[in-house]
Amino acid sequence: MKKKKTFLSILATALMLIFAICALMPFFFLLISSFKPGSEMIRNGLQFKFDFENYSLVNYGLLTTDRDGMYIDWYKNSVIIMVLQVVVGLFLSSLVGYGLAKYRFKGRNLIFVLVLLVMMVPVEILILPLYKQINTFGMINTYAGVILPFVVPATGVFFFRQFAIGLPTEIMESGRIDGCGEFSIFFKLMMPLMLPAYGAMTILLSMNSWNAMVWPMIVLRTTEMQTLPLGLQSLLTPYGNNYDLLLSGAVMSVLPIMVVFLLNQKTFIAGMSAGSVKG
Repeated sequence: MKKKKTFLSILATALMLIFAICALMPFFFLLISSFKPGSEMIRNGLQFKFDFENYSLVNYGLLTTDRDGMYIDWYKNSVIIMVLQVVVGLFLSSLVGYGLAKYRFKGRNLIFVLVLLVMMVPVEILILPLYKQINTFGMINTYAGVILPFVVPATGVFFFRQFAIGLPTEIMESGRIDGCGEFSIFFKLMMPLMLPAYGAMTILLSMNSWNAMVWPMIVLRTTEMQTLPLGLQSLLTPYGNNYDLLLSGAVMSVLPIMVVFLLNQKTFIAGMSAGSVKG
Protein backbone atom coordinates (compact mmCIF):
# COMPACT_ATOMS: atom_id res chain seq x y z
CA MET A 1 0.00 0.00 0.00
CA LYS A 2 2.85 2.38 0.87
CA LYS A 3 4.61 1.67 -2.45
CA LYS A 4 1.35 2.29 -4.29
CA LYS A 5 0.90 5.69 -2.63
CA THR A 6 4.49 6.62 -3.46
CA PHE A 7 4.00 5.61 -7.08
CA LEU A 8 0.79 7.63 -7.36
CA SER A 9 2.50 10.64 -5.77
CA ILE A 10 5.39 10.43 -8.26
CA LEU A 11 2.96 10.01 -11.15
CA ALA A 12 0.89 13.01 -10.06
CA THR A 13 4.03 15.13 -9.68
CA ALA A 14 5.24 14.12 -13.14
CA LEU A 15 1.88 14.97 -14.71
CA MET A 16 1.77 18.36 -12.99
CA LEU A 17 5.32 19.03 -14.18
CA ILE A 18 4.35 18.20 -17.77
CA PHE A 19 1.31 20.47 -17.57
CA ALA A 20 3.43 23.28 -16.10
CA ILE A 21 6.00 22.96 -18.91
CA CYS A 22 3.25 23.03 -21.55
CA ALA A 23 1.72 26.13 -19.94
CA LEU A 24 5.06 27.97 -19.65
CA MET A 25 6.41 27.04 -23.07
CA PRO A 26 4.64 29.88 -24.99
CA PHE A 27 5.96 32.45 -22.51
CA PHE A 28 9.46 30.93 -22.80
CA PHE A 29 9.39 31.34 -26.60
CA LEU A 30 8.09 34.89 -26.14
CA LEU A 31 10.88 35.75 -23.69
CA ILE A 32 13.64 34.33 -25.91
CA SER A 33 12.26 36.04 -29.03
CA SER A 34 12.05 39.40 -27.28
CA PHE A 35 15.88 39.59 -27.29
CA LYS A 36 16.11 38.96 -31.03
CA PRO A 37 15.66 41.46 -33.90
CA GLY A 38 12.13 41.56 -35.26
CA SER A 39 13.40 40.79 -38.77
CA GLU A 40 14.61 37.38 -37.59
CA MET A 41 11.19 36.70 -36.16
CA ILE A 42 9.67 37.34 -39.58
CA ARG A 43 12.20 35.12 -41.37
CA ASN A 44 12.40 32.15 -39.00
CA GLY A 45 9.42 32.45 -36.66
CA LEU A 46 9.60 31.04 -33.13
CA GLN A 47 12.55 28.70 -32.74
CA PHE A 48 13.86 26.60 -29.88
CA LYS A 49 17.37 27.74 -30.60
CA PHE A 50 19.83 29.78 -28.55
CA ASP A 51 21.75 32.20 -30.73
CA PHE A 52 23.45 34.45 -28.22
CA GLU A 53 25.14 36.53 -30.93
CA ASN A 54 21.79 38.01 -31.95
CA TYR A 55 20.56 38.62 -28.41
CA SER A 56 20.42 42.22 -27.17
CA LEU A 57 18.34 44.62 -25.07
CA VAL A 58 17.61 46.91 -28.02
CA ASN A 59 13.95 45.86 -28.15
CA TYR A 60 13.44 46.86 -24.52
CA GLY A 61 15.04 50.22 -25.19
CA LEU A 62 12.39 50.82 -27.87
CA LEU A 63 9.70 50.76 -25.19
CA THR A 64 10.67 54.26 -24.10
CA THR A 65 11.66 55.71 -27.47
CA ASP A 66 9.52 54.18 -30.22
CA ARG A 67 6.35 56.13 -31.09
CA ASP A 68 7.44 58.94 -28.76
CA GLY A 69 7.32 56.66 -25.74
CA MET A 70 3.65 55.81 -26.27
CA TYR A 71 4.18 52.41 -24.62
CA ILE A 72 4.77 54.15 -21.27
CA ASP A 73 1.40 55.91 -21.60
CA TRP A 74 -0.33 52.61 -22.40
CA TYR A 75 1.31 50.99 -19.39
CA LYS A 76 0.38 53.88 -17.11
CA ASN A 77 -3.25 53.83 -18.26
CA SER A 78 -3.54 50.09 -17.63
CA VAL A 79 -2.01 50.38 -14.16
CA ILE A 80 -4.27 53.29 -13.15
CA ILE A 81 -7.41 51.55 -14.39
CA MET A 82 -6.46 48.25 -12.77
CA VAL A 83 -5.64 49.78 -9.38
CA LEU A 84 -8.83 51.87 -9.25
CA GLN A 85 -11.03 49.04 -10.50
CA VAL A 86 -9.57 46.51 -8.06
CA VAL A 87 -9.57 48.74 -4.98
CA VAL A 88 -13.08 50.13 -5.48
CA GLY A 89 -14.38 46.77 -6.71
CA LEU A 90 -13.04 44.91 -3.67
CA PHE A 91 -14.49 47.46 -1.26
CA LEU A 92 -17.98 47.61 -2.78
CA SER A 93 -18.36 43.93 -3.67
CA SER A 94 -17.23 42.85 -0.20
CA LEU A 95 -19.77 45.19 1.41
CA VAL A 96 -22.58 43.90 -0.79
CA GLY A 97 -21.59 40.25 -0.40
CA TYR A 98 -21.24 40.62 3.37
CA GLY A 99 -24.66 42.31 3.60
CA LEU A 100 -26.34 39.57 1.59
CA ALA A 101 -24.75 36.89 3.75
CA LYS A 102 -25.20 38.30 7.25
CA TYR A 103 -28.34 40.47 7.20
CA ARG A 104 -31.92 39.36 6.72
CA PHE A 105 -34.10 41.85 4.88
CA LYS A 106 -36.93 41.79 2.39
CA GLY A 107 -35.76 41.14 -1.15
CA ARG A 108 -32.41 39.65 -0.15
CA ASN A 109 -32.93 36.45 -2.14
CA LEU A 110 -34.17 38.42 -5.14
CA ILE A 111 -31.00 40.54 -5.14
CA PHE A 112 -28.87 37.40 -4.98
CA VAL A 113 -30.78 35.89 -7.92
CA LEU A 114 -30.16 39.09 -9.89
CA VAL A 115 -26.45 38.84 -9.11
CA LEU A 116 -26.44 35.29 -10.47
CA LEU A 117 -28.28 36.42 -13.61
CA VAL A 118 -25.72 39.16 -14.22
CA MET A 119 -22.95 36.57 -13.96
CA MET A 120 -24.67 34.48 -16.65
CA VAL A 121 -25.10 37.32 -19.15
CA PRO A 122 -22.13 37.78 -21.55
CA VAL A 123 -20.67 41.26 -21.41
CA GLU A 124 -21.02 41.57 -25.21
CA ILE A 125 -24.81 41.69 -24.84
CA LEU A 126 -24.55 44.67 -22.49
CA ILE A 127 -22.16 46.70 -24.61
CA LEU A 128 -24.79 48.74 -26.48
CA PRO A 129 -26.83 49.90 -23.42
CA LEU A 130 -23.63 50.50 -21.44
CA TYR A 131 -22.18 52.58 -24.26
CA LYS A 132 -25.35 54.71 -24.52
CA GLN A 133 -25.27 55.25 -20.76
CA ILE A 134 -21.58 56.21 -20.64
CA ASN A 135 -22.03 58.48 -23.67
CA THR A 136 -24.95 60.21 -21.95
CA PHE A 137 -22.81 60.82 -18.87
CA GLY A 138 -20.03 62.29 -21.04
CA MET A 139 -17.47 59.70 -19.94
CA ILE A 140 -16.21 58.60 -23.35
CA ASN A 141 -12.40 58.47 -23.52
CA THR A 142 -12.01 58.70 -19.73
CA TYR A 143 -10.88 56.35 -16.98
CA ALA A 144 -14.32 56.61 -15.36
CA GLY A 145 -15.96 55.37 -18.55
CA VAL A 146 -13.89 52.19 -18.43
CA ILE A 147 -14.20 51.60 -14.68
CA LEU A 148 -17.75 52.65 -13.75
CA PRO A 149 -19.81 49.93 -15.54
CA PHE A 150 -17.87 47.16 -13.78
CA VAL A 151 -17.10 48.84 -10.48
CA VAL A 152 -19.21 46.26 -8.55
CA PRO A 153 -18.36 42.92 -10.19
CA ALA A 154 -21.05 40.27 -9.81
CA THR A 155 -18.37 37.61 -9.44
CA GLY A 156 -16.92 39.48 -6.47
CA VAL A 157 -20.32 39.87 -4.80
CA PHE A 158 -21.03 36.15 -5.20
CA PHE A 159 -17.58 35.15 -3.93
CA PHE A 160 -17.67 37.39 -0.85
CA ARG A 161 -21.21 36.28 -0.03
CA GLN A 162 -20.24 32.62 -0.11
CA PHE A 163 -17.17 33.34 2.01
CA ALA A 164 -19.01 35.50 4.55
CA ILE A 165 -21.69 32.82 5.10
CA GLY A 166 -19.03 30.69 6.81
CA LEU A 167 -17.98 33.45 9.22
CA PRO A 168 -19.29 33.09 12.81
CA THR A 169 -22.26 35.34 13.57
CA GLU A 170 -21.29 35.34 17.25
CA ILE A 171 -18.49 37.81 16.46
CA MET A 172 -21.06 40.32 15.19
CA GLU A 173 -23.18 39.86 18.30
CA SER A 174 -20.14 40.36 20.54
CA GLY A 175 -19.32 43.56 18.69
CA ARG A 176 -22.84 44.89 19.17
CA ILE A 177 -22.66 44.10 22.89
CA ASP A 178 -19.42 46.10 23.10
CA GLY A 179 -21.13 49.07 21.47
CA CYS A 180 -19.76 48.78 17.93
CA GLY A 181 -21.81 50.04 15.02
CA GLU A 182 -22.46 47.90 11.98
CA PHE A 183 -19.68 49.51 9.94
CA SER A 184 -17.24 49.16 12.85
CA ILE A 185 -18.13 45.47 13.09
CA PHE A 186 -17.40 45.03 9.40
CA PHE A 187 -14.14 46.98 9.25
CA LYS A 188 -12.67 45.98 12.61
CA LEU A 189 -13.98 42.46 13.19
CA MET A 190 -15.15 40.84 9.97
CA MET A 191 -12.82 42.31 7.36
CA PRO A 192 -9.66 40.77 8.94
CA LEU A 193 -11.36 37.37 8.75
CA MET A 194 -12.09 37.93 5.07
CA LEU A 195 -8.45 38.50 4.05
CA PRO A 196 -8.25 35.16 2.15
CA ALA A 197 -11.25 36.24 0.07
CA TYR A 198 -9.66 39.64 -0.57
CA GLY A 199 -6.44 37.97 -1.71
CA ALA A 200 -8.22 35.65 -4.11
CA MET A 201 -10.42 38.36 -5.61
CA THR A 202 -7.47 40.77 -5.91
CA ILE A 203 -5.80 38.36 -8.32
CA LEU A 204 -8.97 37.59 -10.28
CA LEU A 205 -10.08 41.21 -10.61
CA SER A 206 -6.55 42.33 -11.51
CA MET A 207 -6.36 39.80 -14.32
CA ASN A 208 -9.79 40.75 -15.66
CA SER A 209 -8.96 44.46 -15.62
CA TRP A 210 -5.43 44.11 -17.02
CA ASN A 211 -6.49 41.86 -19.91
CA ALA A 212 -9.76 43.65 -20.73
CA MET A 213 -9.93 44.66 -24.37
CA VAL A 214 -13.49 44.84 -25.76
CA TRP A 215 -14.93 47.52 -23.48
CA PRO A 216 -11.79 49.76 -23.35
CA MET A 217 -11.59 49.54 -27.15
CA ILE A 218 -15.12 50.98 -27.40
CA VAL A 219 -14.75 53.70 -24.75
CA LEU A 220 -11.19 54.93 -25.30
CA ARG A 221 -10.76 56.93 -28.52
CA THR A 222 -7.32 58.54 -28.53
CA THR A 223 -3.98 56.74 -28.74
CA GLU A 224 -2.77 58.44 -25.53
CA MET A 225 -5.67 56.97 -23.53
CA GLN A 226 -5.35 53.41 -24.80
CA THR A 227 -4.58 50.57 -22.40
CA LEU A 228 -1.74 48.12 -22.93
CA PRO A 229 -3.75 45.37 -24.74
CA LEU A 230 -5.14 47.97 -27.17
CA GLY A 231 -1.72 49.52 -27.74
CA LEU A 232 -0.04 46.19 -28.43
CA GLN A 233 -2.87 45.20 -30.75
CA SER A 234 -2.33 48.40 -32.74
CA LEU A 235 1.20 47.18 -33.56
CA LEU A 236 -0.31 44.40 -35.68
CA THR A 237 -1.38 45.91 -39.00
CA PRO A 238 -1.89 44.64 -42.58
CA TYR A 239 1.02 46.85 -43.66
CA GLY A 240 3.63 45.47 -41.30
CA ASN A 241 4.06 44.22 -37.75
CA ASN A 242 6.40 45.88 -35.27
CA TYR A 243 7.69 42.69 -33.63
CA ASP A 244 10.61 44.52 -32.01
CA LEU A 245 8.25 46.49 -29.80
CA LEU A 246 5.46 43.90 -29.68
CA LEU A 247 7.50 41.05 -28.17
CA SER A 248 9.35 43.08 -25.56
CA GLY A 249 6.14 44.94 -24.69
CA ALA A 250 4.27 41.67 -24.25
CA VAL A 251 6.95 40.37 -21.87
CA MET A 252 6.83 43.53 -19.75
CA SER A 253 3.03 43.39 -19.66
CA VAL A 254 3.19 40.15 -17.66
CA LEU A 255 5.12 41.69 -14.75
CA PRO A 256 2.26 43.46 -12.89
CA ILE A 257 0.10 40.32 -12.78
CA MET A 258 3.09 38.27 -11.60
CA VAL A 259 3.71 40.78 -8.80
CA VAL A 260 0.03 40.76 -7.78
CA PHE A 261 -0.04 36.96 -7.72
CA LEU A 262 3.18 36.61 -5.72
CA LEU A 263 1.96 39.12 -3.13
CA ASN A 264 -1.41 37.36 -2.75
CA GLN A 265 -0.42 33.75 -3.40
CA LYS A 266 -1.02 32.40 0.11
CA THR A 267 -4.29 34.24 0.62
CA PHE A 268 -5.39 33.23 -2.88
CA ILE A 269 -4.98 29.53 -2.09
CA ALA A 270 -6.70 29.94 1.28
CA GLY A 271 -9.56 31.90 -0.25
CA MET A 272 -10.18 29.50 -3.14
CA SER A 273 -10.11 26.47 -0.82
CA ALA A 274 -12.29 28.04 1.90
CA GLY A 275 -15.24 25.86 2.74
CA SER A 276 -13.84 22.77 1.03
CA VAL A 277 -12.83 21.25 4.37
CA LYS A 278 -15.04 21.20 7.43
CA GLY A 279 -14.10 20.65 11.03
